Amino acid sequence: MENLYWVSFAAAVVALLFAFIQSRRVLKADEGTARMAQISRYVRTGAQAYLKRQYKIIAVFFICMFALLCVMAAFGKLTWFVPFAFVTGGFFSGLSGFIGMSIATRANARTAAAAQKGLNRGLRVAFSAGNVMGFTVVGLALLDLSLWYAILKIGFGASLETITSTMITFGMGASSMALFARVGGGIFTKAADVGADLVGKVEAGIPEDDPRNPAVIADNVGDNVGDVAGMGADLYESYAGSILSSCALGVVAFNQIPSVDRVAAVAIPLIIAALGVVCSIIGTFFVQTKEEASQKQLLRALGRGTNFSAIVIAVLSFFVVWLILGIEFYGIYLAILAGLVAGVLIGRFTEYYTSDTYKPTRELASKSETGTATIMIGGLGLGMMSTLLPVITVGIAIIIAYFCSTIPDPGNTNLGLYGIAVAAVGMLSTLGITLSTDAYGPVADNAGGIAEMSGMPKEVRERTDALDSLGNTTAATGKGFAIGSAALTALALIASFKDKLDAIGADYNISLMNPNVLVGIFVGACLPFLFSALTMGAVGRAAQSVVVEVRRQFREIKGLMEGEAEADYASCVDLCTKASLKEMIVPTIIAIISPIIIGVVLGGSGVMGLLCGATASGFIMAIFMANSGGAWDNAKKYIEGGHHGGKGGEQHKAAVVGDTVGDPFKDTSGPSINILIKLLSMVSIVFSGLIAAVHIF
Repeated sequence: MENLYWVSFAAAVVALLFAFIQSRRVLKADEGTARMAQISRYVRTGAQAYLKRQYKIIAVFFICMFALLCVMAAFGKLTWFVPFAFVTGGFFSGLSGFIGMSIATRANARTAAAAQKGLNRGLRVAFSAGNVMGFTVVGLALLDLSLWYAILKIGFGASLETITSTMITFGMGASSMALFARVGGGIFTKAADVGADLVGKVEAGIPEDDPRNPAVIADNVGDNVGDVAGMGADLYESYAGSILSSCALGVVAFNQIPSVDRVAAVAIPLIIAALGVVCSIIGTFFVQTKEEASQKQLLRALGRGTNFSAIVIAVLSFFVVWLILGIEFYGIYLAILAGLVAGVLIGRFTEYYTSDTYKPTRELASKSETGTATIMIGGLGLGMMSTLLPVITVGIAIIIAYFCSTIPDPGNTNLGLYGIAVAAVGMLSTLGITLSTDAYGPVADNAGGIAEMSGMPKEVRERTDALDSLGNTTAATGKGFAIGSAALTALALIASFKDKLDAIGADYNISLMNPNVLVGIFVGACLPFLFSALTMGAVGRAAQSVVVEVRRQFREIKGLMEGEAEADYASCVDLCTKASLKEMIVPTIIAIISPIIIGVVLGGSGVMGLLCGATASGFIMAIFMANSGGAWDNAKKYIEGGHHGGKGGEQHKAAVVGDTVGDPFKDTSGPSINILIKLLSMVSIVFSGLIAAVHIF
């Protein structure tokens, strides 16, 4: 039992090896013409320059936090392992995003070149690039978890309590890095996108990704720093967080069950994740389609791979629980199954509300017939309506996971909470292939831009547009998985915070009649709105600067609109970089200091209220924003496909405005909220000693 964690280490090696093989496959593909390679190089150079500057700023934050944690360790509030775990969590989170982005910026031109030969070839190149992102994330997460377990257990003989509490700090580092990456990358990509669309498509009436548009390279850079590097760091912390929370709760839950070795509770999520890697790798071989496939056929092609992986892991999980815990704990298996099914359902609901193959998005596109106002109202209403089914699904999964897990020991509350945590592991067990289908989208989007800018034949752009539209749906589905797992993981982390307060003998009262709890709930419920306001405002300010610059170039560069002069792409990239790096700091700092301030003022009771309020409102807010944005985007693409007047008409301009508003919804504020609600809990756990010792009320 003590050596079962080596299974997750082996799975990490397999995942990283598969990612390496897929990267070689991408790099062997033809990059196309010299012009295509040049544009790809512009994008790659801009993306790497942005990340270099971003990581320098983030490094300052990590150095300060490392010093603070060292001070706390010196005063006996933490173990000395904690500061180093925090740093490694952030490092691997950033590394996963960097590796994925490095391949994505090399796959864009290769996807466009492959699309010349057929839709399936383009899909395979883009999907292979997505595989690099997906399997790098799961591989590095399992590698870091396994190594920390081995170092603490074998090297220092640490107790399971010390191991799991240290690994939670590793999760705080990953979440901090993810929030910086998501917010900064999201501001960059949407500032460029909004600026390019408003001036280029709406004002100047030129096509999307037209080389005359000065913001077009910045837009393509943004796809990579936001939707690849940012998303990779985001889902890295989602994946690691779900495993960490279940390990921590498992140790507490099985304290009350002497017949079972507590190591088994830690081994279950690690082995489920390891098996998920293998199932995901096999599932990737099922992703292929025929030429000239429709959107439904493309969705089915990706669905074959994800469905296969989900079905196999559902079967194997039963034997894992049976062999490690015993058949009497079959309820734990039902909890895993509940999470897995909930994840699949949330993905399907997201697909239904955001794909232009279904009624809601097509109806939204039809509202463009009566102008911008109606398509805006329709998109907001669609996003609000889309929250109902995921909330019900997660609620049912929570109830099933909790009560089924407690079947062997009905009075063991922690066992039920452990069930909720492993449900999140089940939901993300096939993240390797789920993230592959998500990460391939920005590659296809960039491929379309390169096809347009390099003057490739019309049929090539049609193929890349089909892949891009599919990518919008799969990206929305990936966000649904991340948000759903965030809700389950946040609940488990709240329970871990309560256990931490109990362990240190803190005085707190979490009754709803306690005014500290009520105040905490209201403040927590407000935080996602404050966070979204800050990030949306940041996108607006950054986009304004891009709009002004694009207008200036259209006005002052002679021959630009006639195609006789080249735009100054670098100035727009630099504007977006400076704005995003400046604007990302305040929202991230607020997320980190909020639980500490509430803890100092209201104590553990107030923090519990804060976490509950933020989780409830953040979960719903994230779904609403992600689905509204995805529906507006695909409604625009549906119109561009020849419906409701097609490109260039008044209906198309109305849809472009909707898409412009939806961009920061779905790619900046919405996906950042799921990191926010988990980071709040992790910070609370790490600083629980301070919260218990120092509070005013």
